[in-house]
Amino acid sequence: MDKFRIVGGRPLEGRVQISGAKNSALPCLAAALLSSGTVTFHNLPYVRDIITMRRLLEDLGCGVLMPEQATLKVTASNIEFFEAPYELVKSMRASVLALGPLLARFGEARVSLPGGCAIGQRPVDLHLRALEVLGAVISLENGTIVARAGRLKGANVFFPKITVTGTENLMMAASLAEGVTVLDNAAREPEIEDLAELLNKMGARVTGAGTSTIRIEGVEKLGGAGHTIIPDRIETGTFLAAAALTGGELELCNCRPDHLGSVIAHMRQAGVHIEQPNQFTLNVHANGGLKALDIVTQEYPGFPTDMQAQYMALMTRAEGTSVITENIFENRFMHASELARMGARIHIQGKQAIVEGGGRMTGAKVQASDLRASASLVVAGLAADGETIVDRVYHIDRGYEKIEEKLRSVGGQIERFRE
Repeated sequence: MDKFRIVGGRPLEGRVQISGAKNSALPCLAAALLSSGTVTFHNLPYVRDIITMRRLLEDLGCGVLMPEQATLKVTASNIEFFEAPYELVKSMRASVLALGPLLARFGEARVSLPGGCAIGQRPVDLHLRALEVLGAVISLENGTIVARAGRLKGANVFFPKITVTGTENLMMAASLAEGVTVLDNAAREPEIEDLAELLNKMGARVTGAGTSTIRIEGVEKLGGAGHTIIPDRIETGTFLAAAALTGGELELCNCRPDHLGSVIAHMRQAGVHIEQPNQFTLNVHANGGLKALDIVTQEYPGFPTDMQAQYMALMTRAEGTSVITENIFENRFMHASELARMGARIHIQGKQAIVEGGGRMTGAKVQASDLRASASLVVAGLAADGETIVDRVYHIDRGYEKIEEKLRSVGGQIERFRE
């Protein structure tokens, strides 16, 4: 099992190229199942979840070609199976995104209940109930979701709780439904807008993406298209935290600051100096001492839960006490005990983490519990005194492209090894 060895205490300095967004690429890849034409994707990150999704598409019968780095051509003209099996998808809950497209186009889909990060319950019942409103008949057989339908019928769907993957699944399914579907209380993330842009390029009629009400007018069929995946806002935020925590100075290129408004605003209030020279670049450097600042995770455009762990690492060095409230997932403080092994003073009270900042951390042996927890431990290790060993880095490989190479290119002392 791979591990990272990090020698901390060195400021990060230089330029980092931000990769494409994994959380946007996954639903966009699933959308290729809606058409028999070729869909070409650019700016794909080379991370484990994308590799898993590619294998899933190939197992379903898609032709998949990679003519150049970060580019993938997917042709779903010869789909042979309608099942995403547990053996393949147990490590990636985004496999459920195959459900809507397969059901809408072929009238049948079988998808194993998804796995992924152990950060609390993330049930798919919201997806299933919404698909039933569109006419699907759904059952659970031996741990597999089985969905059948004739042509889906457009309808009004209200999500009782905001769900990103549920919104994406229903957008894709409704694109081939008969009539108009309106999604209320829909997710507003930039990844939703990116998926809508792809669907419209394929011939769909989606309006309102990025707002809480999305309207989809179903069409008979969709065609091929070309699409460039948006930059990864969470990778951008992670490098902002790494620069600030190590006292460094970074230029982040190919990013979208407009997708990270809450994180940038909070970091600036906490004393991080962030400049935006143009719409695709951020410059960040430590600007004196960090100040403790509370955050509350919320659905977009609020502070993202995927940045909570990295922000917690940042607050361990801030002067004063900060309160971090996690409102999205009920089990997303597992990194706190690992940061405590490095000397952080963190007390958990229900859905709140109370961080007493101002101290220095020292290197230790720690292990990652999920994707973003692993990022927080790497960020903390870069700033800690001495050597940090991070175990289970397969978590970080799910969503960060060549993170050790990027960190080494800006002065981070980090290496991958296997015992």
